[in-house]
Amino acid sequence: MTEKLFLGVDGGQSRTTAMIGDGRGRVLGMGLAGPCNHASAGEGRAKLENAVRDSVRQACEAAGLDFAVVRFGGACLGFSGGPDDKEEIVKALLRAERVKVTDDAWIALIGATGGEAGLIVISGTGSIALGRNAAGRKARAGGWGYVFGDEGSAFDITRKALRASLRYEEGWGPATSLRGRLLDASGATTANELLHRFYTPEFTRPQMARLAKLVDEAADAGDAVAASILVKAAGALTALAEAVRKQLFRARETALVCPIGGVFRSTMVRENFSHIAGGVAGTTVAEAKHGPAAGALIEAYSLAGVHVPLEGAPDEKP
Repeated sequence: MTEKLFLGVDGGQSRTTAMIGDGRGRVLGMGLAGPCNHASAGEGRAKLENAVRDSVRQACEAAGLDFAVVRFGGACLGFSGGPDDKEEIVKALLRAERVKVTDDAWIALIGATGGEAGLIVISGTGSIALGRNAAGRKARAGGWGYVFGDEGSAFDITRKALRASLRYEEGWGPATSLRGRLLDASGATTANELLHRFYTPEFTRPQMARLAKLVDEAADAGDAVAASILVKAAGALTALAEAVRKQLFRARETALVCPIGGVFRSTMVRENFSHIAGGVAGTTVAEAKHGPAAGALIEAYSLAGVHVPLEGAPDEKP
């Protein structure tokens, strides 16, 4: 009897990653393709189809499999923007006994915890915390978007840096090197000019979020205003983690917390988050075990009732 194969796919805003494993939990191959964050009619649908097909085909080639005939015992695909408009498309592209289409944040959770109980705090352009306990109950906090939420995110950090720069420029805030750093990076001549440019299509939210690294650089150079912004970001992210923890775990119950996303590359954010969150009785802060594509693969195994430790999962970082 031919051994069953399993597929996990992470379809994100920057790229699509596919990972194939055998029935013993060994990763056989990984493939990469372009982004597939939209699936509306026309160009969006074609982009999604191409990204899924190309990434899975490449993973098949790495595993020595024929994409034209391969059939999976289970397949899980997580997408940025959610699953609602993608399930029908995916099922037409793949041959699998069981298929699950879900959100990219949930496969990130499964990958980070290795499929075990725990929670993640994601802080990139936006922010959100999600978790799942041993009983399988899920909870989330945050993820409200840049208008009403995204506390502690890269976008939020940049926004606060510009506010601090405006206050300094207008004479009602403390001196900070953030103003000069933001102007140098953007080519604006004043913080007020940069404010107005941020309201135009010239600066998308991801572009604004990328300027958060300037705050980290300023803090490392001794800027007290920048350091305060980062410490408060860590506090906001800790609050999201604690909100999810309280929903899913009893006081002092063991809970794994994994910080994920570009904001945690900041030493100041990461260390403050680990100190505050790790100070809660029963909480352990640790690096993610696997990436989201591996999380999707773990979920694919679970769909088929297969419970094996994942072996040989490659690094998914760009």
